[in-house]
Amino acid sequence: MNGYPPLAERQRPKTLEQYIGQQHLVGKNAVLRKMIESGVFSSIILWGPPGVGKTTLAKIIANQLNRPFYELSAINSGVKDVREVIEKAKKAKFFNSPNPILFIDEIHRFSKSQQDSLLGAVEQGIFTLIGATTENPSFEVINPLLSRCQVYTLEHLSKEDLQKLLNKVLDTDELLKNKNISVEEEDALFRFSGGDARKLLNIIELVVNADTETNITITNEKVTKNLQQNPAAYDKNGELHYDIISAFIKSIRGSDPDAAVYWLARMVEGGEDPKFIARRLVISAAEDIGLANPNALLLANQSFDAINKVGWPEGRIILSEVTIYLATSPKSNSAYKAIKDAQVLVKQTGNLPVPLALRNAATKLMKQFGYGKDYKYSHDGKNNFIEQEFLPIELKNKQLYTPQNNPQEVKVLDRLKRLWPKRY
Repeated sequence: MNGYPPLAERQRPKTLEQYIGQQHLVGKNAVLRKMIESGVFSSIILWGPPGVGKTTLAKIIANQLNRPFYELSAINSGVKDVREVIEKAKKAKFFNSPNPILFIDEIHRFSKSQQDSLLGAVEQGIFTLIGATTENPSFEVINPLLSRCQVYTLEHLSKEDLQKLLNKVLDTDELLKNKNISVEEEDALFRFSGGDARKLLNIIELVVNADTETNITITNEKVTKNLQQNPAAYDKNGELHYDIISAFIKSIRGSDPDAAVYWLARMVEGGEDPKFIARRLVISAAEDIGLANPNALLLANQSFDAINKVGWPEGRIILSEVTIYLATSPKSNSAYKAIKDAQVLVKQTGNLPVPLALRNAATKLMKQFGYGKDYKYSHDGKNNFIEQEFLPIELKNKQLYTPQNNPQEVKVLDRLKRLWPKRY
């Protein structure tokens, strides 16, 4: 196969009809498809994991809108590169012609000054910006730029999407369709790809290239064996980053400090951004340790500030301390489950009215309508508590928070049983 582009590049879709996945964005009557079909397209940020089609979608958009396309990677581009592209876009733009598209891959890696350099051009309509990021834009993209872009979330490809891609590759690829390839088992292909189209194509290419037989049969055993022998072969462009952070968080959740600090070391040695690690520790502290040890969230949050003060490489010690503390803490996901269940309840029941007693009587007229009437000030009661209804009447005695079996929440449950015997 020498002289040919990699399979993932050969199979890159050119049109929306060839594009697999993300039907919530590009399917029939979906938002991005409507924007493309209307020809009126504003600046957007595509947020999602690697290998789900962010770059491909940006190129398809430019192609179908028939607009000039400029591309920068935030990894190796600076303010100078941004300014050069802006000048090119200005020169290429004619009177009443549509804006060129500037695509910036991994826009979250741009510094504040680099992102600032984009603002004027976006505001003036010199180009339409499409940014791609694997990180939450709310954390990584400056607010002035974020406010000028609509954010769309891309998802991992489903098993059905991966199956469709596999069939398409074997049927249409100029090299593979001439080989006698059969897929006897698909589980390992899909499991190792993890919803990542590029991973799937890399694995297929690896297995096919490694097979010297005339007839090539893909099996779970063959896929697993090849990946064990070539661990980097299916991990191009940094996908391992997500596998390791997943192992890191799951080790903390599983109360294994040895595994957690091992995966931390893998990230440190790999040059991972310490802020990325610290942010995941904050999330883990809230989601997995939660009310079993509320101090965990305080300590994790403080690690941000400490890392900024101390810098790198000493910051690794701070991350190690927090990692081990979280891993050895008792676990509870009761807060996570409570808000999740509450959101489901809100969607099911809609906008139930706030009880009159709880409403703010800001005017005389509101008081006449009964706003705030019969409200009981809790601090006037014994132990600063007076029983009254705080939920909408339709949800009376509905329990959303369920304390879990750890010393901290056992105490909480005892108190709640005394206060709310009908609910707990």
